[in-house]
Amino acid sequence: QVQLVESGGGLVQAGGSLRLSCAASGRSFSGSTMGWFRQAPGKQRELVASITNYGSTNYVDSVKGRFTISRENVKNAVYLQMNSLKVEDTAVYYCAAERISVSSYKYWGQGTQVTVSS
Repeated sequence: QVQLVESGGGLVQAGGSLRLSCAASGRSFSGSTMGWFRQAPGKQRELVASITNYGSTNYVDSVKGRFTISRENVKNAVYLQMNSLKVEDTAVYYCAAERISVSSYKYWGQGTQVTVSS
């Protein structure tokens, strides 16, 4: 059974940093695109960043220059380093694996809360 488990969320002041981790189990995702999504209260879920199996990355404009997505295939893991956090980054962050389309992935984690205070 495939599982994606996120960790690393929490409460941080604006300007601070957090590093999210996603550990996958049940199968290898070394050949798949993985991504991080977020959903804030009352807003639609949005793709924050994605990384292909070759290491090519994409980011939503609002996080470019502040967030970095990376992966470690040996550990079947993907990470999101978030720096210079803003209040508007507050959301539940979800790890996703095996991209079907830009915003559709086959496997999802349960989410981890990130709260940025002013």
